[in-house]
Amino acid sequence: MKLQEQIDLIKTFRNFTKKQITTFEKTYDVQKNNQIVINLPVRFQSKKKVRVTIEDIDETREEKIALLKKAVNDPICISDNAKIDSDFRDSENDAVCFQLGIIRD
Repeated sequence: MKLQEQIDLIKTFRNFTKKQITTFEKTYDVQKNNQIVINLPVRFQSKKKVRVTIEDIDETREEKIALLKKAVNDPICISDNAKIDSDFRDSENDAVCFQLGIIRD
């Protein structure tokens, strides 16, 4: 590949990565007529085209997501997460000290 082609490719990639991609995800119930109606958020008003992907989901997945959202405020869950975070922070510090040859008591 010639130098100018490489430069052009890099410019194209930079322009592509600068584009802001807006996503919107929401779960809808399928109506009796086997249709769904999607009201797009205001940020999509100026768009001429949008991509729609249909994904079959389990009812249990929705229930699990709802439980995870509740767990965010659960004191036991918060405590468990803090303990895990602390454990891993200590192990990361130990690994760095080992790599640097620092002996810790």
